[in-house]
Amino acid sequence: MELVGNRNNIQKKMYYYVDIELIYESLIISIRRESLDGVRRKMDTENICDEVLSSDDKTKKRSRRNMPFATMPANECTIVPESIWKYAAGQNIRRLTLFDQMGKAPESGPSRTLITAASKYGFIKGSTQSEYIELTENGYIAFNPEENEKRRIKAKFEMIIQGNEFFNGLYEKYKNLKLPVKSVLIDSLGELGLDEVYREEGAELFVENARYIGIIKLLSGAERIVPIEQLIEETEGTNIVEGKDSTDRDGSIQVSGTSEWNKICFFIAPIGSDGSEERKHSDLFLESIVAPAIEKFGFEVVRADNISKAGMITSQIIDYIVNAGLVICDLSFHNPNVFYELSLRHSTKKPTVHIIRKKDGIPFDINDFRTIVIDDSDIYTLIPAIESYKTQITQQVRQMLDDPESIDNPILSYLEKNKIKHF
Repeated sequence: MELVGNRNNIQKKMYYYVDIELIYESLIISIRRESLDGVRRKMDTENICDEVLSSDDKTKKRSRRNMPFATMPANECTIVPESIWKYAAGQNIRRLTLFDQMGKAPESGPSRTLITAASKYGFIKGSTQSEYIELTENGYIAFNPEENEKRRIKAKFEMIIQGNEFFNGLYEKYKNLKLPVKSVLIDSLGELGLDEVYREEGAELFVENARYIGIIKLLSGAERIVPIEQLIEETEGTNIVEGKDSTDRDGSIQVSGTSEWNKICFFIAPIGSDGSEERKHSDLFLESIVAPAIEKFGFEVVRADNISKAGMITSQIIDYIVNAGLVICDLSFHNPNVFYELSLRHSTKKPTVHIIRKKDGIPFDINDFRTIVIDDSDIYTLIPAIESYKTQITQQVRQMLDDPESIDNPILSYLEKNKIKHF
């Protein structure tokens, strides 16, 4: 009996251990299954991510390939046409030879990007697969170190700005105006039909390229996009634009033709040095009152510091004083240079408008000449009256343009009285 009892106890213990072992194995299997499922889910997720990333990469590559402009600013790829001139005198050259002379690997990513960009800007003919690379007609002119500088500027502009419909669209829209902020340029590119993914980069490239060419200039305290004709006119060298300004050996600008001068408004004003009270005053009056007041007449406003060193009466400044279709003279600060220049202008029978800040009295000799007095003693009196000041200027200009015989001043009266010929 005892033996039978012991056997039963042993069997019970064995069943117990077997049950524990089965449970244990079940747990292991379950854990492994969950782990495998987790791995599979992770792998599936990673595969999906890889597919998405791969799709994005393909889209980016496709986008870069289809960009309507180069992927870099023009000045960063000029090394290609410049090297063609340096190593091949501007003639065609084997692509491998060119990059060997430049010390670059011809099949590297950066080298291929340079070729593509230079080609998109119209500097060269050829691609990353071409055996030979050669300069385009404009590329030959633009990067010829012995070429006339005016012709070089013109060729660069035609390739970099005019050669791209979107850059040219921005230029045509904003020339003669202040350089807009980036967000405005982006919106304008959208209006021109540029795909949204390219607009920000397009706006940045336009500004960089415009700076490189030189059509963005700081004028009267603000950056402006100047016409290419103006940039060419201001550049030393042989004149190449018919009917436009030529440049003398001393650098003075001579505007040829009455039609050109008729669209110039010369602003005679106390300018002073950068940061001075006179300069701040002049910038404020010019940008906030004078320029807006005559905008509707199509005048281009020019101040002395835009064409010469302030304070020096040189031949080009006298040209503007005598020949400009309109002069607006700011008598504030009683600056002697201003009165000297005004006296020259008074010897012509051409439209001239006087303005002065209220705190400065009008000198006796011109007291009878109509002068617009501007109260800029504080911001609270100036801002509410700005529109009124602009209107007064507009009215005077319109009257003189409509009735040139109404133009009068003390010097002109004397000249006419004594039958002395004026300018």
